[in-house]
Amino acid sequence: MKIAIVHEWFVEYAGSERVVEQLLQLYPDADLFSVIDFMPEHLRAHMLHKSPTTTFIQKLPFARKHYRNYLALMPLAIEQLDVSAYDLVISSSHAVAKGVITHAGQVHICYCHSPIRYAWDLYHQYLRESGLAKGLKGFIAKSILHYIRMWDYTTANRPDAFVANSAYIARRIKKVYNREAAVIYPPVDVESFSLVAAKEDFYLTASRLVPYKKVDLIVETFAKQPDKKLIVIGDGPDFNKIKAKATNNIVLMGYQPFDVLKDHMQRAKAFVFAAEEDFGIIPVEAQACGTPVIAFGKGGACETVAHGSTGVLYQEQSIASLSEAISLFERNAADFDPLLIRKNAERFSAGVFKEKVKDFVEESMPDKAPYLGPRKAGLHR
Repeated sequence: MKIAIVHEWFVEYAGSERVVEQLLQLYPDADLFSVIDFMPEHLRAHMLHKSPTTTFIQKLPFARKHYRNYLALMPLAIEQLDVSAYDLVISSSHAVAKGVITHAGQVHICYCHSPIRYAWDLYHQYLRESGLAKGLKGFIAKSILHYIRMWDYTTANRPDAFVANSAYIARRIKKVYNREAAVIYPPVDVESFSLVAAKEDFYLTASRLVPYKKVDLIVETFAKQPDKKLIVIGDGPDFNKIKAKATNNIVLMGYQPFDVLKDHMQRAKAFVFAAEEDFGIIPVEAQACGTPVIAFGKGGACETVAHGSTGVLYQEQSIASLSEAISLFERNAADFDPLLIRKNAERFSAGVFKEKVKDFVEESMPDKAPYLGPRKAGLHR
């Protein structure tokens, strides 16, 4: 069976690239296709050192750093990728990959991380935060996103089957595309995290410091509770803004290597998470250390954190709601079992992901030798 894996772009090793990495481990002979490929050399092992077939955008000026500026050309680009020689096409899509063209003799499975966020549910937020809510540039941006939205919807029937990375995204797929989606959670490298039962007296949050991660909300909440220590790991454009809100009980460590992050994650009494994520890998990593998670109860966290047994979910992104969740956690801290928390995280391992993908593909593929009826005299196959 010839297999093609189509991904939007290879520029970093993040959540969607972890999915492609595990797909390649499952199907090491698969060929890769993408709009662009500027993956740094030291990360190419995650792609099995394969060189994807790319599109004309790869050669456009400034594509390495400003590839997102070519969004309007990406629908055309993805449709130029010729995957017609493959039996199975798996698209790893959060933008345009699902729009690759296949024919009736192929099976196309889309692993959807999300419909295009900035064209759909984050449309108005994207325009506001990018300063494109009004003016000539805003008009042009809105026109492009309108076109992207129309193309995205009209290509919703190109995949034969959708797989969502969470039930939350499956609902979004149904809302936007009117398509049903199976749910296979993305792979989390839980094996790289080990259980530590003895916890210390500090809370931890770790994230890229950008607005939607709501780290400022966490810092503001702990600033009002000086008896509780918070450690913040991560860097980003909001670092100085968040640092200005920090009080003496809050330590901002900036970017830290993996070993430092893991060490703090293992020792923390709880991990605090305030973002609304499609899935959210880091709360699962914290649980792989046996660490309870205090998370905003919307999005993927509702599926990865079991309220009352592996953590606490709160209902609003507000200081009052988070403060109440912290108090609830502290009143019941002795009831959280690190072994149970670790076991919950293991549901999201890479091994579980590959097994479920393999089963789904086998169920989706037609028989290679279809039954043609009983053999009759004089008829030979």
